[in-house]
Amino acid sequence: MRTDAPRQLLVDLSELVRHDARSGIQRVVRGMLQTLLAAPPAGYSVHAVYDAGGYYAYAGMEQDAAGQPRYVAAADGQQQALQVSAGDLFVGIDLSLEGVLRNQAVLASLRQHGVRLYFMVYDLLPVRQPAWFVDGLASAFAQWLEAVSLLADGLICNARATADDLLDWLDQHPPQRALPLHIGCAALGADLAATLPSSGVNADEAALLPQLAQRPTLLMVGTLEPRKMQAQALDALELLWQQDCELNLVIVGKPGWRMEALAARLEAHPQLGQRLFWLPRASDELLLRLYQDSSALLAASQGEGYGLPLIEAAQHGLPVIARDLAVFREVGGQHAWYFNAGDGEQLSAALRDWLRLYRDGQAPASGGMPRLDWAASTSQLLACVLDGKWYGRAPVKLP
Repeated sequence: MRTDAPRQLLVDLSELVRHDARSGIQRVVRGMLQTLLAAPPAGYSVHAVYDAGGYYAYAGMEQDAAGQPRYVAAADGQQQALQVSAGDLFVGIDLSLEGVLRNQAVLASLRQHGVRLYFMVYDLLPVRQPAWFVDGLASAFAQWLEAVSLLADGLICNARATADDLLDWLDQHPPQRALPLHIGCAALGADLAATLPSSGVNADEAALLPQLAQRPTLLMVGTLEPRKMQAQALDALELLWQQDCELNLVIVGKPGWRMEALAARLEAHPQLGQRLFWLPRASDELLLRLYQDSSALLAASQGEGYGLPLIEAAQHGLPVIARDLAVFREVGGQHAWYFNAGDGEQLSAALRDWLRLYRDGQAPASGGMPRLDWAASTSQLLACVLDGKWYGRAPVKLP
């Protein structure tokens, strides 16, 4: 155990160390960690840590091929286990199901030694909609929720809608603990250029950009998943193309679980490279260009914990077309255009309505959408863990 000052703020980025998939959550991890390292809270030193297999260790940092820093596990035999003291903070910004479940005894020991534990909760979709996810994830996620609700001093959500859903889940599954469990909110930031972006635009991608300018372009951002509804969007666009509607669809996202059929459909589509463009490995640099050059973001997902692409689109003044979800309403307010659609035909009709507004200059503008940079987002997290500014308190069951 440490006895010297300053206190430590330990940021768990176990999944980022294991594999940087450049997902939305990992953009959050990079954004918040960079902010904390650049401006540590008064009295704290900030350290990146990771699950080293049965214990937590300090992460190392090296540069990738593009000269960007990345966090890595220490070489075998060189891992440095955490040395902690009372008053240190452990913040699980990354979503590390296996790490938390494997290290429950370690985390309990940290808390017994005066380390306060906090975890981010991005959504409850795996337990609310298990059919949308890989087999076994719902069970693992439920175990993770039970573990963090038992171990943590507080859980921090990225939206009020997520916090309300978490409080509802905890009302049905109250943790057996003596002390209250606080629930907080920290809205996400949006600044791709400041979160260690992957760079590079190849010749084919560069040639794509002027091609998109020939007609209105809808941009979809996110891994191909059943809940993201890229298939429904493609159904809608096919109907519009049959009706000679001049419209591009750009899908940015790698294939996810059980999306082989959609991937094959995209790869073999007769409009691929003409009015349909699928970019499974787009760099962040290219994504920034697409946000700047498209006509609207199409957020068709059936379920989200937040909707980071809405904020990223608004940052570039890109209009937003979003499914009418509570969390999208929370994020977008009056600065997005909302739709409901049960199939491709209904979505095609909705898109026609939006196109009429767009051509008449009446589509809602996104520029006024409230948005944070990562410094402001991180400040909201610190307001919870340091200043006790919590959104609510979960019911508990005394042991």
